[in-house]
Amino acid sequence: MNLTPIEFKKQRVLSTELLAKVYETDMNNIQANFSRNKDHFKEGIHYYLLQGEELKQFKNQPTISQLVSKHVSQLYLWTERGANRHCKILDTDKAWEQFDNLEETYFRVKKAEPQCIEDLIIMQAQSLKDMRLQLQETKEQTTAVKQEVQAMRDVITIKPSEEWRKQTNVLIAKICMRVKDYKKPKEEIYKALQERAGCDLKIRLKNMRARLLLNGSTKSKVDKLNYLDVITEDKKLIEIYVAIVKDIAIKNSIKVKEEIQ
Repeated sequence: MNLTPIEFKKQRVLSTELLAKVYETDMNNIQANFSRNKDHFKEGIHYYLLQGEELKQFKNQPTISQLVSKHVSQLYLWTERGANRHCKILDTDKAWEQFDNLEETYFRVKKAEPQCIEDLIIMQAQSLKDMRLQLQETKEQTTAVKQEVQAMRDVITIKPSEEWRKQTNVLIAKICMRVKDYKKPKEEIYKALQERAGCDLKIRLKNMRARLLLNGSTKSKVDKLNYLDVITEDKKLIEIYVAIVKDIAIKNSIKVKEEIQ
C-alpha cells in the first residue's frame, strides 16, 4: 500500500475519499455509516472536521493541494481510531485486511528517540494522556452499552391488561423483518416457551378447542383459536412468553419505546 501521508495535529490521518478507496467501498457508504453511528465517533479522537479558514490553510499546504479537492467546503480527516471504527462498521474481509496494513505501515511513524530528560518527560506525559483518553472512551462506551441494553430490557412492562399481546406482536414483526424470516422466529419463541414452562401448546390448544365445542361455541370460532389464546389463559405462560420475546428482541437489537399500559 503506497499512500501519500496526510498529517494533521502531528498525526497521520485519512480523508474520506482515501479511506473509501483503501477499504474498497465508496464515499457515500463511509458518510452514511458515519451518520448512522455518529454517537460512537468523537471529534478530536476519531476524526477532525475542517471548515472555513482552517480548511483553507490546510488545503494550501503544498503536500495537501493535490490530495484534497479545492472545491470542498468541509473536510473530514479520520485518525487511526476513526479508521478502526469504520473498519468495524463495514466488517468486511477487505476492510479488516486493509486496516491491518494501515496499522502496520501508514499509521506507524517511527518515533524520534528522546534526546534529553525533558523529551522523555514530554513523551511519558503524552503516553499517560493517551491512556487516559482510551480509558475514558472505554468507560463511556461501556456505560452507553449498559444503558442501551437496559433500555431494550425495559421494552415491555407486563401489566394486567391485554396489551402484552399487541406489543409482543409488534416486537415479533420487527424481529422477523430484521432476520428476513417470518416463520422461524415464531417457531423458536414457542419452542423456548414449551421448554421453559414444561408444557405442550399443541395439546393445550386441542383441549381448549374441545372444551369450547362442548360449551356450545361454533366450530368456525373454535378453529380461529391459536397458541396465543392458550397462553392468555395462564398468567405464568404470559410472563415466560413476554420474557422470551424480550430476550430475542434484545439479541436482535430491536427497540420499541412503547410500554404496555
